[in-house]
Amino acid sequence: MENAPRYTPLAELQARTKKLQKHLAEKNIDGALILQNADLFYFSGTSQQASLYIPAAGDPVLMVRKDLERAKTESALSRVVPFVSPREIPGILQEHGISLPGKMGMELDVLPANQYFSFQRLLDNTELVDISTIIRMIRSVKSEYEIDLIRKSASLSDRLAAEVPAILREGMTEIELAGLIEATARRWGHQGITRMRLFGAELFYGHVMAGPAAATPSYLASPTGGIGINPSIAQGPSMNPIRRNEPILVDVVFALDGYLSDHTRIFSIGELPEFLIDAHRAMLDIQNTIKAAAVPGALTGDLYDLALAKAQSHGLADYFMGVGNQRIRFIGHGVGLEVDEFPILAKGQKMPLEKDMVIALEPKAIFPGKGVVGVENTHVVRENGLEQLGTFREDIIVV
Repeated sequence: MENAPRYTPLAELQARTKKLQKHLAEKNIDGALILQNADLFYFSGTSQQASLYIPAAGDPVLMVRKDLERAKTESALSRVVPFVSPREIPGILQEHGISLPGKMGMELDVLPANQYFSFQRLLDNTELVDISTIIRMIRSVKSEYEIDLIRKSASLSDRLAAEVPAILREGMTEIELAGLIEATARRWGHQGITRMRLFGAELFYGHVMAGPAAATPSYLASPTGGIGINPSIAQGPSMNPIRRNEPILVDVVFALDGYLSDHTRIFSIGELPEFLIDAHRAMLDIQNTIKAAAVPGALTGDLYDLALAKAQSHGLADYFMGVGNQRIRFIGHGVGLEVDEFPILAKGQKMPLEKDMVIALEPKAIFPGKGVVGVENTHVVRENGLEQLGTFREDIIVV
């Protein structure tokens, strides 16, 4: 792994800013104030404690509370200035020749209500409007720079999966296996933090679980849940020992230089029952069907319907992506700086795919009391369908 930190090139930041400015101008919004960490990093190249103002025309101003010197090193933006309190923002903008906005966009999907009210009081002549969907749509289509970073994460996902047979042993606990996998990932540069946008959603690397525990539902918007270590977390690996002849789910997000690869493979110590092997093959068939159909212009909801129909043809509709009321009605999701980006390949969704969107496709079959089988790979939307970035073998790996 490279030791030097990677900084986002100025040309990349400028291209992202111009996309946002185009939308702001079209909607007669005078500027945007970016506060959320993932969005802040995307548009400025730093996640230091800061507020980024992007006018509808002209250069952005990055106002940094902590740490200014690091922000100046990490961000290629030309206007990086100190500030202590949001009360200084109007004066800072005016100092840089920017008029106070009559209408200002903010990330209202994630902005805490108290902060929203504070900005309302501070900018009492400014209309605050939501631009979270605009930002998420811009971020959903990746540049080749971003795709290259995600490709490197996917390559490390493959390498990590290849290490599992040497780590895995009968009787070890789920949490021990997870810890050894995580230690390997950290040695290779995994950043540790795996960001999610959805309020209340949390994820630590992913889900490493075995047998019936993997099929235990949880609060997380995921087909797999897990028992977890205690009720305050209530998901993921537990202290349960791993036994022979049960499916072992290794669903790990590799996070490198900010960008994510979501990746699942199934392992077992000894052979699995035939019905699980058949179900796993069916999930691979579903993946291949969606890969061919997911071309630019395809509607995300139609792709989910196609996957469900394919599961029905295999006689697995009752186990596809969960069971009963616990079923998750999606087949894939965007990934980038966050795990839960646009697009979401979910029931009823009408978003058309665009070229260079990046999607984690994850067909899985959940069998209560037995376990989970299936696969997950990170893909790029190309003209002829999905380009799969992970290449490690997809059959059940018997140790």
